[in-house]
Amino acid sequence: MMKKTVLFVAAAVFATATFAQDGLTSKKGEAYLPEAGDWAIGFDATPFMDYASNGNLPTAGWVANNRPMTIVGKMFKDESTAYRAKVRIGFGSSSSDALIDTNASGFGAPQYLTNSASASNFNITLGGGLEKRKGNTRLQGFYGAEALISFGSTGSTNDYEAALSDNYNPGPRVTEITNGSTLALQIRSFIGVEYFFAPKISISAEYGWGLMLSSTGGGEVTTESFGLASSSATVNSLITTTAETGGSGSFGIDTDNNGGVLTLMFHF
Repeated sequence: MMKKTVLFVAAAVFATATFAQDGLTSKKGEAYLPEAGDWAIGFDATPFMDYASNGNLPTAGWVANNRPMTIVGKMFKDESTAYRAKVRIGFGSSSSDALIDTNASGFGAPQYLTNSASASNFNITLGGGLEKRKGNTRLQGFYGAEALISFGSTGSTNDYEAALSDNYNPGPRVTEITNGSTLALQIRSFIGVEYFFAPKISISAEYGWGLMLSSTGGGEVTTESFGLASSSATVNSLITTTAETGGSGSFGIDTDNNGGVLTLMFHF
């Protein structure tokens, strides 16, 4: 996939360089390069390049530091300096239903009840940094540093219409999972190239190197069962139990964007 993507980009650049007017302005007098006071907005172009070369539709998956569909913004202090910003705000949920036959006798018609399961997730990433640029042609080099902070959480619940009883007792079952929230911090330096194939429209690629810290807090798992609540109990009853789960953490210093992320930028 990556080989076809690179060939596609190279062909687009070659065609533009062949038919466009030489220099830093178009035939209509439009400037190719960003100027002081310009703003820019962009996104990961890899899924769209994949579609152009292979016919695969873009997806909303996320990989590495520069995630597909992440909003990337810039504000140019001058022709060689830009402030960078990144943002991702994601919410998600899913649900499913299962029909349970509570006719334990096996005789007569099934007696179906519905058990429902739902899950949710939340993630927010904010980043900012400073970018410096070099070059006197439409092919520009850039470098700089930025910091990103992320916060996310997930959880799930199960609602059982089929209540536990002496006649229906499949054993302990999970009613709720609350995972610990994750906080991540990344401080990275970056270097890359950017080509302006049309006035104020460019495609770029970059590599980064830096520090990543991540910490996930402890969570809880709640289950319910039906049986004797204590050694002195003589009648079965519903028993609810909550157990804690441990947290985790990670630390690393490494390169990122090794998959060849491409960013399409529009300047105005």
